Amino acid sequence: MTTAEFDPVSFKQTQRANWNAISEGWLSCSADFESGGAPVTARLLELAGVRRGHRVLDVGTGTGEPALSAAAVVGATGAVTGIDLAPDMIDRARDRGRGMGNIEFAVGDVESLDFPAASFDVVLSRWGLMFAVDRVETFRTLARVLVPGGLLAAAVWAVPGSAAPMMSLGFQTIAERLELPPAPPGAPGPFSMGDPEAVAAELAKAGFGEVEVTAFQVPFVLESPQRFIEFNKVVIPPGLKTMLRERFGSADDPETWAAVGAAVEPYRTSEGAVALPSKALLLRAVAPIG
Repeated sequence: MTTAEFDPVSFKQTQRANWNAISEGWLSCSADFESGGAPVTARLLELAGVRRGHRVLDVGTGTGEPALSAAAVVGATGAVTGIDLAPDMIDRARDRGRGMGNIEFAVGDVESLDFPAASFDVVLSRWGLMFAVDRVETFRTLARVLVPGGLLAAAVWAVPGSAAPMMSLGFQTIAERLELPPAPPGAPGPFSMGDPEAVAAELAKAGFGEVEVTAFQVPFVLESPQRFIEFNKVVIPPGLKTMLRERFGSADDPETWAAVGAAVEPYRTSEGAVALPSKALLLRAVAPIG
């Protein structure tokens, strides 16, 4: 699928609506997600060399990470800006950052940033870049807002299937129940940047140097299969809930959610928790100098 084969405006509108709709649920499950997300944030801060006084941009900040963690590192002499396409996500990020004087959150689209050139020392993104329609142009935009020699550090999902069960297993189970067709190849989406060689080539084409793409095992752990069910119930898009109602009479169809719970039984630990190690790719690249 090429960018000419679908309407990017409509795509972004749908993305905004979906993330707005799940923002409250996403925050309610933040402890579950941060069991894996927090180690990724720590690694991104390390890869980017975030330090006191840095100006940091967090792209696709959602409810505020890794922006909030970066703000704790850059201190009073630094500044962090978190942007997200969804206003409701930004509202929740602002609530979490209230009282911190070195961080601000704003509704923004990575593909139409209006920051002046060389505004930031570091750009971070934790699972936000995969939804860009034109990835090379997005990387060029990020290079522009970075100071010469500035660092980009980002996490994206590796290919779906068993590689990233935390994010794919629930959706795959529901998709099978609904008999949904696979997503068109090349479409923006959670796993659209799962090819490390392709991503590295896109970063280089956009002008970045010293490009590194490394695998990272994200250590998600949930207390039980029921918790995995609850997580999926609050993060699936409204459109899927509508399909469940139309097909089975309710978005809470018991057989569907029992199938979601059963899907993670192979991941149970001896203590009864659910361990869902999921493969991400970590990107590190240096903005061009001169």
